[in-house]
Amino acid sequence: MPGLAAANDCIKCRSMVGNAILNVASEGSDLGHPPFGGVGIALPHLTRIGCIYLDYNATTPIFPEVAREMAPFLYEHFGNPSSGHTYGRACKAAVDTARRRVASLISAQDPAEVHFTACGTESDNWAIYGAVMAARQRQRQAGGASSSSSYSPSAPPHVVTSAVEHPAVLVHLEHLQQQGLLTYTAVPVDGEGLVSPSDVAAAVTPATVLVTIMHSNNEVGAVQPIADIADAARAAAAAVGGSDGGGGLLVHTDAAQSTGKVELEVGSLRVDAMTLVGHKFGAPKGVAALYVRRGVQLANYFYGGGQEGGRRAGTENVMQVVGLGAAAELAEAEGPALRSHMAAMAQRLLAAVLRGVRPEDRDKLRLNGPSDASRRLPNTLSLSIRGLNSPLALQRLSEQLAASAGAACHSGDAQSVSAVLRAMKVPVEYAAGTLRLSTGRHTTPQEVDRAAELILAEARRQGALG
Repeated sequence: MPGLAAANDCIKCRSMVGNAILNVASEGSDLGHPPFGGVGIALPHLTRIGCIYLDYNATTPIFPEVAREMAPFLYEHFGNPSSGHTYGRACKAAVDTARRRVASLISAQDPAEVHFTACGTESDNWAIYGAVMAARQRQRQAGGASSSSSYSPSAPPHVVTSAVEHPAVLVHLEHLQQQGLLTYTAVPVDGEGLVSPSDVAAAVTPATVLVTIMHSNNEVGAVQPIADIADAARAAAAAVGGSDGGGGLLVHTDAAQSTGKVELEVGSLRVDAMTLVGHKFGAPKGVAALYVRRGVQLANYFYGGGQEGGRRAGTENVMQVVGLGAAAELAEAEGPALRSHMAAMAQRLLAAVLRGVRPEDRDKLRLNGPSDASRRLPNTLSLSIRGLNSPLALQRLSEQLAASAGAACHSGDAQSVSAVLRAMKVPVEYAAGTLRLSTGRHTTPQEVDRAAELILAEARRQGALG
């Protein structure tokens, strides 16, 4: 019977998925490691693959402790959190716990300020669209400008961003601008990838309703002065008589790369909204969050049911949300130790590369990003080797080393390198040979030492180094 066969196949598939999650959760004891791993302990399933993983800025593995908490929600706890019976209440309690954990990680005043989404792109899109559409609604309600204000309700809302934002911000802004819903200004960065608060302030107009600047850059690790940017932007808005006709200028930051790597306190950052992404700090893909400060009005991005306080429709993905909460609690508990470990591994990697380069070749190397380590993510190295074809290098090493390139293709011309390196005005001969190497919770000294050997050998093979 075809129907029965299909059902059996489906059951087998679910069983395989469940076993995979449970296996990840319990791995470690076979190598003499404590169950559920820890900072600096290699994950057995990564060890078995045999490819050194230095691409933590792209994604992290699900941490074993996180997988352990997720596992019961694949089968046992399957209820709809909106249901009033025991199955639903169990899942609602789990979602509420996850919300409290995320709120605690970022020092939010109220867990209700945390809204779960499907991904960082959704969170960024919602922050932008929500701020702009709320401003347009206020424009319609105002119907005219106060004689004491330069704000014009007929002008489309204006957004200030930077030239190095993630496509989730820049592409979305361009799309909304083409539809006539907003205008935007992308301020430049300096040679270290940093945004100047004064440049943001200068870009603010009476129509500016939102400033959205990433907290840290995914390619070069530059950590932006968000609090200073927020203060400068709000002062500029007040000076030009803007502030959206009384709605207030909002500040959003995409902290996808920063979560678990640097301390994040929404009050100290003085932001109104912040994006967090689960798979960047040990949670599964497919879950993220948008922090929205209490009292801030954002238009809904999704419409339907009343989930997430009526702000984000759709039945909650309970298992993924539980994973996000578990990862948040782990990041808070391990914060200083984890940051110290990632920094030590990144520094060891850089030192190993430098030791293998002849003195006469040192000028062929360039470290991109802030020279001050406190202004850079502790785990991120953007290393350029003049004369190296980085995409080719990573292709040849793909079975031994997982990392990313700073160039988008092989040609090495100015238009082919990444937009971030272009915005930083990195010389094309260096930009085309850029490797992004990012360490993580489970990176080991042996891995970074071997990675340095592989990189140096490939650079010599290509003739970039002697």
